[in-house]
Amino acid sequence: MPKNTKVTQQEHSNEPVTESVADLLSLEHPMDYKSSQMSMGLSPGSTLPGKSLLPEQDLEDGRPAWNNKLEYILAQVGFSVGLGNVWRFPYLCQKNGGGAYLVPYFILLLLIGIPLFFLELAVGQRIRRGSIGVWNYVYPRLGGIGVSSLMVCGFVGLYYNVIIGWSIFYFFQSFQYPLPWAECPITRNGSQAIVEPECEKSSATTYFWYRETLNITSTIDDTGGLNWKMTLSLLVAWILVCLAVIKGIQSSGKVMYFSSLFPYVVLFCFLVRGLLLKGAVDGIAHMFTPKLEKMLEPQVWREAATQVFFALGLGFGGVIAFSSYNKRDNNCHFDAALVSIINFVTSILATLVVFAVLGFKANVMNEKCVVENAEKILGYLNSGVLSRELIPPHINFSHLSAQDYSEMYGVIQTVKEDNFAQLGLDPCALEDELNKAVQGTGLAFIAFTEAMTHFPASPFWSVMFFFMLINLGLGSMIGTMTGITTPILDAFKVRKEILCVVCCVIAFLLGLLFVQRSGNYFVTMFDDYSAGLPLTVVVILENISVAWIYGTKRFMQDLEDMLGFRPYAFYFYMWKYVSPAILVVLIAATVIEMAISPAGYNAWVEAEGSERFHSYPPWALAMAYALIVVAMLPLPIIFIVRHFNLISDGSNKLSVSYRKGMMKDISNLEEQDEQRFILNKNPSEAPSPMPPHRAYLGPGGTQEMTNTNYGTSTKTGYQNIGSPESEL
Repeated sequence: MPKNTKVTQQEHSNEPVTESVADLLSLEHPMDYKSSQMSMGLSPGSTLPGKSLLPEQDLEDGRPAWNNKLEYILAQVGFSVGLGNVWRFPYLCQKNGGGAYLVPYFILLLLIGIPLFFLELAVGQRIRRGSIGVWNYVYPRLGGIGVSSLMVCGFVGLYYNVIIGWSIFYFFQSFQYPLPWAECPITRNGSQAIVEPECEKSSATTYFWYRETLNITSTIDDTGGLNWKMTLSLLVAWILVCLAVIKGIQSSGKVMYFSSLFPYVVLFCFLVRGLLLKGAVDGIAHMFTPKLEKMLEPQVWREAATQVFFALGLGFGGVIAFSSYNKRDNNCHFDAALVSIINFVTSILATLVVFAVLGFKANVMNEKCVVENAEKILGYLNSGVLSRELIPPHINFSHLSAQDYSEMYGVIQTVKEDNFAQLGLDPCALEDELNKAVQGTGLAFIAFTEAMTHFPASPFWSVMFFFMLINLGLGSMIGTMTGITTPILDAFKVRKEILCVVCCVIAFLLGLLFVQRSGNYFVTMFDDYSAGLPLTVVVILENISVAWIYGTKRFMQDLEDMLGFRPYAFYFYMWKYVSPAILVVLIAATVIEMAISPAGYNAWVEAEGSERFHSYPPWALAMAYALIVVAMLPLPIIFIVRHFNLISDGSNKLSVSYRKGMMKDISNLEEQDEQRFILNKNPSEAPSPMPPHRAYLGPGGTQEMTNTNYGTSTKTGYQNIGSPESEL
C-alpha cells in the first residue's frame, strides 16, 4: 500500500485526519499559504510558487486600508484618549498622592501599557483580521478571547453612548444666557417667591443634573418610565456614531481628523483661560504637591494599573481592528510608543485644565463661604452673643479676606470653645474646597459646569466644553464599534453599511434601559461590572496565547521579519514574565476588591437634596454578576467544544491541527497527481514552499540561517505547537 494514502496517514498521524491533503486544500483559497504566515513562520518578503509578494497580496485580498498613516494614528489616539482622561485620571491623581501618583502610573505604563499595546497592534497588523479572527488564528482553542472582547465592546458601547447623549443635551442647553444651571428655579406663591427646596438643599448645578436632566428616581427598583429628553439625545448620539462608521475606515478616518484634534484645541484654550483665573495656581499646586507616603499603599498601584489598562483600550478589540487595516511592514512599534505617550501627555494636560478650573471654583466658593459666615458673626455681634473684643482691630468686614476670616474664626473658636458648635460657623478653608474633587459625571456635569457659570462669557465656554466631550466620546465609540463590526465582517460576507445600521438600531433599543428615569443607576452598574474583570482576563489570555502558546521567541522573529528590525529584548521579558505576573496580581486585587466592597449605588434622595448609598436589591445584584459571567462565558465554552472537536476551528483559515498535519503530509507526498494539484508544478520543478527562515534565539541571541523545507527542518513554525520554545 502506498505510504501516502489516507489509510496510512490516519495510522501514523496523531491528529484526526478524515480527508487527504489535496481534499483539504481544494477547499481553501490559494492565498492561505501566505496569509497564515504568522503561524507558519513565513517572512514578509517571501514568495510561494507562482505567487506574488505579500505587499501585492495585501492589495489583492480586498481588505480596506488607511488612506495614510496620519488617519491611522488619529484613529488610535481618538480611541485611546477618551472621557477617562478628562474625568478619571485627574481624580485618581488627586486621590492617590498628587504628583506622586505619576510615578507608579508611568512605571506601569512602561511595564504593561506599552508592551501589551504593542502586542495587540502587532498581531492585528500581522494577521489582518479583527479580534475573533486573530485569536482563532493564533490558537483556536482560545478563540473565545475574541468573542468575549466583542461582547465587552457591546456592553461598554451601550452605556458609553448614553454619556455622549448627556453631553449632547448639555451642549444644546448651553446656548442660553444665563446658563440654565446657573441659579436655582424660583416658584411664586402669590406675591411670595420661593426657591425650589430640592435645589436649595443641594446646588443649582446638582439640581439641574439630577432633576432637569435625569429626572432621577430615588431607587433602582422604581424605573419611572422613559425620560423623553434623554431618549431623544441618545437617538442623536447613535445617529452620529452610525454616520461616522457606516463606510468603515473610509468614513471614520475622515471623522477622526476633527474628533481627535478638536479636543486638544479646547483643552489648550481652557488651559490658557484657566491659568488667567484667580485661584488657578492654588488648584494646580494642590494637584501636583506630592504626597510620597501614598506610593507605599498597594491600592495606589492597583488603581494606577487599572487606569493604564483602560486608558489604552486594551482588550476591547478596537486596537486590533484598526491595526488590521495597516500594511504588514508598518512600524507598529513606533505607533505603540507614540500613541501611549500622547495618551499620557493628554492625561497630564487634562489634569492641569481640570485643577486650574477647580482651583478657581474653590476660591469662588471659599469667598462665598467667608461672606456668609461673616454675616453670621455680624449678627452675633449685634445681638450680643459675641463680644466685639473678640474681633482683631485691623479686620474690616466690608473688605474681609480669607486670611482675616481664618484669624477671626480661630480666636472665636478658642474663646467660645464650650458652645462654639452652636454658632454654626464654617472654617472656610481653601484646602477643604480643593479636596472636594470628584470624578466621572460628577466632575463633568456638576463641578465643571458650576465653575463655568462664574466665567465671563460662560455660554461660550460651556458650548466648547461639551462639544469637546462629544468628540472625545465619539472617537472612543468609533473604536468600540470597529471592534464589533470588523470581526463580524471578517467572518460573514455582509455589507458593512447594513451591518452598521443594524448594530446601531439594536444598540439604541437596548440602550433605552439607560434613559429611563432610573437609567443612571444602570450606567453605574455596567461601568462597575461589565468591563473591569472580563477585560483583564481577556488581556492576560491574549498575552499567554502569544507569549506561551505561540512562543515569545517565535513571535519576536515574526516581528523582525515584519518590521525589518529586532524589537528590544525588553519586550521579550515583559511579554514572557512581567506583564502576565502583573495582570495576575491585578485580577486577584480586582476579585478581592469586589468581594470586600459592598455592591451598591449612590441613590439621589430628593427630600435631602443629596446622595445616599443603597445596596443592590437581589435582582440587580444578579444582573450585575450576570454581566461578568456572560462576558466571560465564551472563553470556557469555545475551549471545550474545540478541544473535543465539536465544532470547526472558526479561523477562516486552516486550523493549527490541520496545518500541523499538513506539514507532515506535504513532506511525504510522492504521488505526482497530488503534488501537481497542490503546487501546480511537476514534482521535479516544484520548489519548497517555505522560504529560508531565521530562527530567533532570544534576547541577545544571534541569527542563524537555515534552509527550512517541509519535513526537513527542525525549526519550522509549526514544530511542537504545544511547546512553543522547543525549537531552541
